[in-house]
Amino acid sequence: MATANPTVVLVPVWGVGHFLPMIEAGKRLLAAASRGGRPLTLTVLIMPAPTAKRASEIAEHIRDMEQDQASANLGIRFLYLPAAPPPAPAAGAGASYSGPEEFISLSMQQYTPHVRAAIAGLTCPVAAVVVDLFCTPLLDAARDLGVPAYVYLICSAAMCALLLRAPALDDELSAGGGAGEDAQFEADVHVPGLPAPVPPSCLPTGLADRTVPAYDWFVYNGRRYTEAAGLIVNTVAEVEPRVLAAIADGRCTRGVRPPPVYTVGPVLADFTSPEQEQGEEHECVRWLHAQPPRSVVFLCFGSSRHLTAEQAGEAAVALERSGRRFLWVLRGPPAPGEKLTSDGDHLAAMLPAGFLERTARRGMVWPRWAPQREILAHAAVGGFVTHCGWNSALESLAAGVPMVPWPWAAEQHYNAFVLAAGGVGAAVRVEVDRGRDSFVEAAELERAIGSLFGDGEEGRKARETAMEMKVACRTAVEEGGSSTASLRRLCDALHRGAVAVLPDPAGQ
Repeated sequence: MATANPTVVLVPVWGVGHFLPMIEAGKRLLAAASRGGRPLTLTVLIMPAPTAKRASEIAEHIRDMEQDQASANLGIRFLYLPAAPPPAPAAGAGASYSGPEEFISLSMQQYTPHVRAAIAGLTCPVAAVVVDLFCTPLLDAARDLGVPAYVYLICSAAMCALLLRAPALDDELSAGGGAGEDAQFEADVHVPGLPAPVPPSCLPTGLADRTVPAYDWFVYNGRRYTEAAGLIVNTVAEVEPRVLAAIADGRCTRGVRPPPVYTVGPVLADFTSPEQEQGEEHECVRWLHAQPPRSVVFLCFGSSRHLTAEQAGEAAVALERSGRRFLWVLRGPPAPGEKLTSDGDHLAAMLPAGFLERTARRGMVWPRWAPQREILAHAAVGGFVTHCGWNSALESLAAGVPMVPWPWAAEQHYNAFVLAAGGVGAAVRVEVDRGRDSFVEAAELERAIGSLFGDGEEGRKARETAMEMKVACRTAVEEGGSSTASLRRLCDALHRGAVAVLPDPAGQ
């Protein structure tokens, strides 16, 4: 009797920006395994989403993937976990969570028995369990069953290095004199592999305030990374070579042997629109066709952050004064009870009077979702003002488009530092007032856009580096490229580690 192909169990979290890149990485893994003559399958464990909108988005993407694989026979199946009780915040009943790190990590503790039971119920060999970057409590489920566990990081290698370094940083700060647990990062932080120390103002939100529970979970997850069989990172070896070398040399883990790192990027998930599904060209793309090459600055800030009227007003003034052609995706505030931006008729309330009329000949403001990846790849786009999520940054690098980072939360301030001054060099830095909800003055944004398109050294370097990164990203995924080779090494490791799952010791 033929033995079933080993399966890789993916455990993504609910956000589409985490869910889709993990699934896309899994598809690449299947393709690499098939090319190598040693097939794998994917088993994706789906946890109920915490909000109706997120649940609807995930369900829609699953339907699309199930339809695709029905014709392509991709070898992906989805298993739905029962709902676990919502976790209580560390501060107690009635309190709010101090950050997504706290909520996700606490939730994963609740889901560990369900994940263990799902894996124990599989009838084929299990090659590995792959969890999201703040889901390391689930490593316990894999350990209990004797299954290798990997962590998939949708972020940069620089962020991976900081997470690995976090436990030692915490120890150093505790021993650094008198302030104890209430101490904050007041001095610049050294992250091995980065050419410059990181200012405290550029640390990720979860690491910036040492007095809140999210910080503790940040350190906890970083410490548990060293237990993993490997770290799968959505980056390109040629984009972050020094940081990757520092991780491999153990300089981020202070005497603890680091797990191997597999660079598989750029993993760029496809987000489709109704127009694309019907074979139509999006209106923003049609508008770009009429613009000269590399003449347009594109502004888009992701699905989790909307500009206030004051912030939008500053950006409008900057664009009008700059004289630059622009395409601006300006979405509205979240619907009640939701955190994601919304589509609708909100431009009149957010933009200065007459702005649209005065800039109509050279600009377009789009109030709904737009195909960011397709827009960045258009020849007319010459710069990108971005919130600096790593998915967006990778899309920009893959398209060869230099950036002006306008970060808000999560690791975006850190990404902005890495892209501008921390070794990548494909961005022009902008002064962001983090204490004012990451406010940017109109004059500062105007200056940064002018620099990005101008003749000065900073803008020229960013443009040249972005084009170099485009070549590196394309080459990495070709035959013989660094990411292709890394995927093959990962496939070999997965096949070596495949096990027939033991009975669930917890009896779940």
